[in-house]
Amino acid sequence: MRSAHIVLDGHVVAENLSLDFAGGRTTCLLGRSGVGKTSLLRHLAGLLPGTEAAGPVAYMAQRDLLLPWLSVLENVLLGYRLRRDGAARRAAEPRARALLAEVGLGARLQDLPHTLSGGMRQRAALARTLCEDRGIVLMDEPFGHLDAVTRLDLQDLAARLLQGRTVVMVTHDPLEALRLGHEIRVLSGMPFSVGPVIAPPGAVPRDPSDATLLALQARLIGELRSGA
Repeated sequence: MRSAHIVLDGHVVAENLSLDFAGGRTTCLLGRSGVGKTSLLRHLAGLLPGTEAAGPVAYMAQRDLLLPWLSVLENVLLGYRLRRDGAARRAAEPRARALLAEVGLGARLQDLPHTLSGGMRQRAALARTLCEDRGIVLMDEPFGHLDAVTRLDLQDLAARLLQGRTVVMVTHDPLEALRLGHEIRVLSGMPFSVGPVIAPPGAVPRDPSDATLLALQARLIGELRSGA
């Protein structure tokens, strides 16, 4: 991204912003509420007026956004349905079924969303995102509405299934960023600026009880406070 100008509802969120994201790795974006994390993600996705997507992207929102009248399988294939590409949809169905098996929903293909738990719905949303088979995946607090144990489980699952893709993930949780991010960037100010790369050691997903991670978590919380 080079010299980007991001405006939302008449407010300048970022100006002359240049930012690189490491290919095939996960970059986590941290920052206080309202700083512009979601606006940056929507800019990358080409969802703001006058913007174009950074490339072929898949976007996973904060909530699962499953359509209640479609089965789990049809929700995972929703993108192909909306594009009215029957041939591509038929070609993608084996991948959708395989992904649903990967996320533990192989026996729930024909179930409606209201029969699933919150964690199951998020797994279905993750499968839908991956079924688009895009090299760039944008995720906006995808696990923020889950209980702690389910959240850890889905972080582990996402780290495995997203391996090798270029991922940009917004989160409010420093420990989540430290578990999943190959690189972490902190946004602060208005218009926001982006802090230097923080690269935690070790392979993802990292152990949340690791002393090094906990020390980095304290550092990140300090940066978030000082950037208020």
